[in-house]
Parts: sequence; C-alpha cells; structure tokens
Amino acid sequence: MDYMYGPGRHHLFVPGPVNIPEPVIRAMNRNNEDYRSPAIPALTKTLLEDVKKIFKTTSGTPFLFPTTGTGAWESALTNTLSPGDRIVSFLIGQFSLLWIDQQKRLNFNVDVVESEWGQGANLQVLASKLSQDENHTIKAICIVHNETATGVTNDISAVRTLLDHYKHPALLLVDGVSSICALDFRMDEWGVDVALTGSQKALSLPTGLGIVCASPKALEATKTSKSLKVFFDWNDYLKFYKLGTYWPYTPSIQLLYGLRAALDLIFEEGLENIIARHARLGKATRLAVEAWGLKNCTQKEEWISNTVTAVMVPPNIDGSEIVRRAWKRYNLSLGLGLNKVAGKVFRIGHLGNVNELQLLGCLAGVEMILKDVGYPVVMGSGVAAASTYLQHHIPLIPSRI
Repeated sequence: MDYMYGPGRHHLFVPGPVNIPEPVIRAMNRNNEDYRSPAIPALTKTLLEDVKKIFKTTSGTPFLFPTTGTGAWESALTNTLSPGDRIVSFLIGQFSLLWIDQQKRLNFNVDVVESEWGQGANLQVLASKLSQDENHTIKAICIVHNETATGVTNDISAVRTLLDHYKHPALLLVDGVSSICALDFRMDEWGVDVALTGSQKALSLPTGLGIVCASPKALEATKTSKSLKVFFDWNDYLKFYKLGTYWPYTPSIQLLYGLRAALDLIFEEGLENIIARHARLGKATRLAVEAWGLKNCTQKEEWISNTVTAVMVPPNIDGSEIVRRAWKRYNLSLGLGLNKVAGKVFRIGHLGNVNELQLLGCLAGVEMILKDVGYPVVMGSGVAAASTYLQHHIPLIPSRI
C-alpha cells in the first residue's frame, strides 16, 4: 500500500527513478535463490553479454555492482587511478559537483573546469590544458555525459577528438547515468575507457544496480592503481568471471531477473528506436515550454538534453512550489531545482519507459500548476504545441505493424 495514497496512477516525471514496466515488475516478483546454483551464473553470463550492447562496445568488460551511480563512480575512479593522480573534471551542475566532491575525498588531485550552470563542458579549456601537458601529468578526464540538474548534454566524441589530437594518454571516464540507453552513446567509437550507468534511469529498473563497463586500457590501468578498494574491486570480479561463477558476494537475485526482462524489452523495441523516442519526447517538451513563454535552463541548442528539461521560472515564482503543488494536488512528481538553481527551475523528466501520451498528461498537469501559482499560462498552449509535433512524428509501434 502507498505510504500516502492518491487515487489513480501516480505520474512520475522526475529524471530518475523512472517508471518500471509491468513485465519487469513481474520478473522481479520471485523468491530468493541460491546464487551458487547453476541458474544464476547462467543468467549472469547472458546479462554481461547483453549489457555490452547498450554501451555499444564489443571490447569492454562489464561489472554489475549492487550499488547506485555513486558507487559506480567510486568503482571507476579507484580501479584505474592512484591517490594524488591529476584529474581534469568538469563542473556544470549538481551531479558533476558531487562526483568532483567524491574525487577530492578519494585524494585525487582534481583540476576543476567550471562552467555556468546551464552550459556544457568548456572544451576550449580542456584543449589548453592538454596542449600544455607535455609530461602527461593528467591521468584522467572525468565528464558527466548528461547533467540532470540543468538538462545539459555534453559532446563526448569531441573530448575524444581532443585527446587524440594532442596524442594524450589520459583515461576518459564518463558518467552516463541519465544518458546510456536513452541518448546516443558509443563507448568503442568514442574511445571511452570507463562508462557507467544506474539501473533506475533509462533501464527502468529499481535503484540498486551500478553498471560499469571498462575498456582494455582501463583494465590495464588496474595493474598500477594504488587506490584502496574492496567492495568495488574489479579484480575480485574478474577472478570469479574466470571461474564461471561471476559473483564475489551475494547479488540481488530479483534485480538480475529484472535486468534480464528490461534488456529484453529494450532489444524488442530496438535501441535506436528508443533513442529516437527520447528525442521526440525531448523536442515535444521544449516546444511546450516555449509555448508557455518560459525558457529552458540549457543555454545553447548544442547542449539540450532529451532525457530531462529544466524549466526556468520567473523571479516572482518559486520553482519548488510548483513541484510541491504537483505532488499534493495532481499526483504528479516533477524534479526540484538543485543547489544553484534551487527555486529557479523545475525539471520535467522524460526518461525511460514512458510514451508520448503519458508525457502529454504531464504537460497538461504542469499547465494547471502554472495557473495555480499565478503564472499567466494560456491553458492548452503547451499541450497543443507538443501534441501537434508528436502527431506528425510518432511512428507506428514496430511490434504492431
């Protein structure tokens, strides 16, 4: 039973955790099993093979940690680097800020490149640092692909281009928590050394799996890494991979079955179709925001996100009140503005297992809330803009053709 019941279906439009598909919920509705039996290693083997597909890698080695994205961050850092190593890390919003805080607390030498919130990573500064680093003191570049606090997507391929141009050997570590399996992500093609995501985002699972994928170069870096690690040690996993049992400690059986069902749904829809669906949802949301006379927090078209839209509110309106009113009156969950943009934005998540009609319901709710808080919205304007666009761009459902 819900802790605070509301009639009908709750409308979840935060940028994670997201809606869980019914087949995934049913797959997880099972008893515990002995993870040392033949069944769980057989299941795990298929998961490791198929997870590589969402990263678009053939050479990467995946790890399924019972953790969150924060744990996946720590795994990426401590397995490849040593205390004191110089990292160039981009601060563009709340989640890149938190990763930088973790990097500092793990005793790395963090060279922070900060941008105004709403802007992407400053790659001109990176180019300057790489060109001056003749002794290759920079050991890693850490970047968040999609910053959910501000709705900003970074160009990872451009980072790889700079590294190659300056023939720099630094590792490329990418947080793909709110991008992988929703936005275009190409681990092998972009030369990403460690990529990571969380189960509660585009995979549309409960929180609890931190999924990390390491390139051969990253695995080689583990041989010289002196960072302390126990729970997140890749080498412990690799030992059990060789034994064919896969798990150095007890996994979440239910989440493994859920991941199997989630991957099956992803492959049935098709990864490229999923990316296209998120592009439609993002475009429709931005058209609605424009029709309302409001602005996107993202400052340039090149940085727009197709998984979350951070909507700027006028100075006389508290974005937090919009989020509170959504939950209290309309059974709708929107994302709060965080840290520097607290009260200045509210966020619409359009991520994971969500379709166009669900989004239109959310947009209709936002219009009513805007009217509630005194903003002079023209009722129906955003919904009309979004639905007009979607009506022209929604394809037939592939399985129903």
